[in-house]
Amino acid sequence: MSAAPGPKANGSAYTARFRVWRGDADGGELRDFDVEVHEGEVVLDIIHRLQATQANDLAVRWNCKAGKCGSCSAEINGRPRLMCMTRMSVFAPDETVTVTPMRAFPVVRDLVTDVSFNYTKAREIPSFVPPPGLRAGEYRMRQEDVGRSQEFRKCIECFLCQNTCHVVRDHEENKQAFAGPRFLMRIAELDMHPLDSAEESGLDRKSAAQEEHGLGYCNITKCCTEVCPENIKITDNALIPLKERAVDRKYDPLVWLGNKIRRR
Repeated sequence: MSAAPGPKANGSAYTARFRVWRGDADGGELRDFDVEVHEGEVVLDIIHRLQATQANDLAVRWNCKAGKCGSCSAEINGRPRLMCMTRMSVFAPDETVTVTPMRAFPVVRDLVTDVSFNYTKAREIPSFVPPPGLRAGEYRMRQEDVGRSQEFRKCIECFLCQNTCHVVRDHEENKQAFAGPRFLMRIAELDMHPLDSAEESGLDRKSAAQEEHGLGYCNITKCCTEVCPENIKITDNALIPLKERAVDRKYDPLVWLGNKIRRR
């Protein structure tokens, strides 16, 4: 078949070749579709048009279509992306656009994957521990301290970082011991929170990150940072500092001595 025609000078519609994965947990295959594209559209628009016109039973997860719910995560030409934030203008008109489900998680059907692994890991992270004697509404923080963890609060839990992390993606056996970048970032956020009183209650977040949540598995390739749609510097601002604090806690002789003295 000849290449699909490109858009006309006046910005009218053109036909694009889409290759979409169809199947379920028992297996599937890539199928080709020719779908109309209009100026300004994103991949999710084309998937919706395909669903409306040619594949009514195509399963796809989405909600806000504004890059804030994290629902429409998929792999587009092999790269983990949000379908609603991937503009068709980044592809050549005659380029085949391949859309597949996230590879790190079990397929439910078509582009929908079972991401319950992430919710299991979320429940394993102990929550914020309020300072003793302070009630809600009485917390006081400096703006510079707020800014340190505010970046991590932008996370929309699209789980693209979890999907692209090779520790999870390529080694199913690691999932039990490894929380993944999204939840190690959560630990880092709580550990640097100036009002978190976890240590006073006997919870050492740095040690827990290393011993219980697999911080040592991370080899800081920065692939999680590269796919984050919120541009959170997961590796540089969360994982590396957390690793440094964990190492200090475990191996720094002065810290070790101080801990011994405090225990006495």
